[in-house]
Amino acid sequence: MPTINRFAEFHDEITAWRRDLHQHPEILFDVHRTAGVVADKLKAFGADEIVTGIGRTGVVGVIRGKTNNSGKVVGLRADMDALPIREIRDVPYKSTVEGKMHACGHDGHTAMLLGAAKYLAETRNFDGTVVVIFQPAEEGGGGGREMVDDGMMDRFGIQEVYGMHNMPNLPVGQFAIRPGGLMASADLFEIHIEGRGGHAAQPHTSNDPAMVVAQLVNAFQTIVSRNANPIESMVISVTQIHMGDANNVIPQTAWMNGTVRTLDPAMRDLAQARMNTICEHVGAAFDAKVKLSYKRNYPVTMNHAAESSFAASVARQIVGEGNVNENAPPVMGAEDFSFMLEARPGAFIFVGQGAGAALHHPEYDFNDDIIPIGCSYWAKLVETAMPAS
Repeated sequence: MPTINRFAEFHDEITAWRRDLHQHPEILFDVHRTAGVVADKLKAFGADEIVTGIGRTGVVGVIRGKTNNSGKVVGLRADMDALPIREIRDVPYKSTVEGKMHACGHDGHTAMLLGAAKYLAETRNFDGTVVVIFQPAEEGGGGGREMVDDGMMDRFGIQEVYGMHNMPNLPVGQFAIRPGGLMASADLFEIHIEGRGGHAAQPHTSNDPAMVVAQLVNAFQTIVSRNANPIESMVISVTQIHMGDANNVIPQTAWMNGTVRTLDPAMRDLAQARMNTICEHVGAAFDAKVKLSYKRNYPVTMNHAAESSFAASVARQIVGEGNVNENAPPVMGAEDFSFMLEARPGAFIFVGQGAGAALHHPEYDFNDDIIPIGCSYWAKLVETAMPAS
């Protein structure tokens, strides 16, 4: 594969960075060590500007090309945070922090973008400016939203923005992308139910909230099966139900929560509206108080058509014509790079991780063999988007 030779030369060095990050996982916005490592390396590489504390603990580096006749500014983003999962693999670089591990490959994403930054600062063979973005709190904290809300796009003049994620079981040496919705929105809901408690032997003197829970769980699935267009994707999952403290007591209250995932904003609106109506009327039917709290969290990761096509063309330069799927099936998982794609045109792409454990699994590990591929993609994207004049 025509990866850039320079990355083969310091593949071992980038791998060492990745494994150091793997040994010291940090979650959500508490990525102070990781952010410090990133900032120190960007300084050592000779980045023209390094700013920390963007979006609370994000790091942004600016690297200017040999010329800037184009006036173009391209952003490249990697995520830094780990997950609250206990690692069960026994490797020399195993997590040293109990209950935390890099189970999604963000250590690899950070290392690959650092590798690209080192190369770009060394060669500067482009006409314009590249902004490397190291983001905290992708795993549920909305760090992408925080960086956008902190004014990152305007502050650094970013005109286009690109992201990349490893994909287990996509073969090494392949990429996958699609225009439009690539990953789902992810909304959160909580429902508090108040009935009337009493003795389990005398249900007629009580108002059992378990009956309300049962009706809601079933009714929510009718949104998917009877309200949503069958060719549109929607997943409503009730993931927690809590009620009661004893086996002979009908509880006074119940609590449940879960997620809603869609690939289309109209389906997102439909799900929220129908859940509101169902909660209201099920509560009335059972004479119980039902309160729904619905939080719109990550929007659909919506690739822009022109930028998606461009990203695919760059990937083909690295892995060849037949190894880039430009119409990959969408994924119902979510990604807060979506906030950056709402702020600027751009595209998100998957890079093959090869066979192995799935993302968010305690046996997952990033495949260091793909480092030259990912680094080459970033470097080629910059040099192709802003060719040296």
